Amino acid sequence: MATVLVVDDSAVDRHRVGGLLVKYPALTAVFASAGHEALEVISREVPDVVLADLRMPGMNGLELVEAIKNLVPRLPVILMTAYGSEDIATLALQRGAASYVPKRNLSRQLFDTLSNVLEVTQAIRGHQRVLECLRRSEVEFVLENDPSLVPHLVGHLRENLIGMKLCNENEVIRVGMALREALMNAIWHGNLELTSTSPEEGRKVNDPLLVERCQQAPYRDRRVHLLVKESPDEVVYVIRDEGPGFDPSLLPDLRDPATWEKFGERGLVLIRTFMDEVRFNKTGNEITMVKRRAT
Repeated sequence: MATVLVVDDSAVDRHRVGGLLVKYPALTAVFASAGHEALEVISREVPDVVLADLRMPGMNGLELVEAIKNLVPRLPVILMTAYGSEDIATLALQRGAASYVPKRNLSRQLFDTLSNVLEVTQAIRGHQRVLECLRRSEVEFVLENDPSLVPHLVGHLRENLIGMKLCNENEVIRVGMALREALMNAIWHGNLELTSTSPEEGRKVNDPLLVERCQQAPYRDRRVHLLVKESPDEVVYVIRDEGPGFDPSLLPDLRDPATWEKFGERGLVLIRTFMDEVRFNKTGNEITMVKRRAT
């Protein structure tokens, strides 16, 4: 069972979020009405994830993210954003937040967002001492179009980051989120060409469209290729699908918060924010993501 600390100065919104979380037995909610109160809760017992309103008096969500990062770096924070707060949300993602969910879409996105973040944070660190000896590694994975494989692969790669001590625990979570989004995009949008499912609806392992495409040619025969190059200074992830690709020049500048609502794809926003370098090939079916050791 995972504990979610909900931080919101509005009693109405705390009640609303609590009503959504109570539907899921695997989640337990605790509440705080302000950032300083949240820090007191965390100092007594660290939850599994923090779900915080971005706009709060006294200590806003951005300031809370930074405080938690200093207090418990491994603790992920998800922000609840209101329309018009995209610029502050950008800063929060850059400074340590694990993800965000618009308040107007809580009923549709909240559980999926929590599940995705918790999935990435539940790491097994069994091989850390061996990985500390790693000096250089290059490995390639070839995946079928099975989304259930993604969390296991991300977990494996996340363990490597922890063992190499390339970045702190908070950054490991953020890299895991970027990897998850890129791999899911390669399966859904790349190989299976599923463009009708909106980000709000999420991407389910048992989605009828996914099941149907996985049984049809040419989609069923396509694979996702992941090349991983690891060294003490940086890790490079190259993800390529076998779909038709797209024109990368048509992508908006996802560093500009004004484009978020127009584009509607949170995954690429997370990828560009969490990785140090992101680039696509000319045909748009390959993405290269680089994470460098923090100086």
